[in-house]
Amino acid sequence: MPATSNPDLDVVVIPRTVDLADGFRVHRALPSAQRRMVGPFVFLDGMGPGRLAPGRGVDVRPHPHIGLATVTYLFEGELLHRDSLGTVQTIRPGELNWMTAGRGIAHSERTPAELRRSGSALFGVQSWVALPKSHEETEPSFVHHDTAALPVIDGEGRHVRVIAGTFEGARSPVHTFTQTVYADITLAPGAVLDVPPEHEERAIYIVDGTITLGFGDEVFGANQLVVLKPGAQIAVRAKSTPARFVLLGGEAMDGPRHVWWNFVSSSRDRIEQAKADWVSGRFAQVPGETEFIPLPDR
Repeated sequence: MPATSNPDLDVVVIPRTVDLADGFRVHRALPSAQRRMVGPFVFLDGMGPGRLAPGRGVDVRPHPHIGLATVTYLFEGELLHRDSLGTVQTIRPGELNWMTAGRGIAHSERTPAELRRSGSALFGVQSWVALPKSHEETEPSFVHHDTAALPVIDGEGRHVRVIAGTFEGARSPVHTFTQTVYADITLAPGAVLDVPPEHEERAIYIVDGTITLGFGDEVFGANQLVVLKPGAQIAVRAKSTPARFVLLGGEAMDGPRHVWWNFVSSSRDRIEQAKADWVSGRFAQVPGETEFIPLPDR
């Protein structure tokens, strides 16, 4: 953890960076050695920003999930989602794809064919929300919400789109199984956002620009995950340029979660069963796909 004396901070996570495709980078903030979860969020990737050359694209082949919901949200570009329920859905900036894996689902995410031909930018965040023990084996489902469906709070140099859960009285239409906050926030230079203590655990993933917290003068920048101290209202201020970040968190989970590859569960035995199911072909297939990602040898 980087040294900090700010009383509003719990920990600062510097993500590890990996190449996803042809130099397109993904910044993995959760899970990390410093922090495994924030509220129900057990996984967080910052995707890009980056540009994919003509003829190239992102190709995340079909792969399985259990015990979680995947949440895809873009700032730029497009992705095409397919899953074993038969869903085919393109996601664009400001929209939400929420896939509840529950007892098991498989899906793929790829650059659409028309953007692959011309080349395209891609920039966004993808997260996993762990399901409470009472709903880990729920039926799989998928919902998409366009930009008009997600509530927006504007004013005083703040633009807030509530992706999931609640913030300042606004509520996203997506169903969550636990109290959640997930919001896309842009602040004008010098503008301030007060983050209330209504949610037990909270963190800020900085997308662009720089911010300070409270009365501290320490500056935090792009791709840092800043985990806030619980129980206090904390002022987030943009510096001399606009700042964009996602606020995420919610109530603490009902116990630890095991994460192995794409599987999340409160039970190690359940993860072993999911591994065997994928190897044996017991997950439903994704219509329109002929490829798949094999179980890792680890």
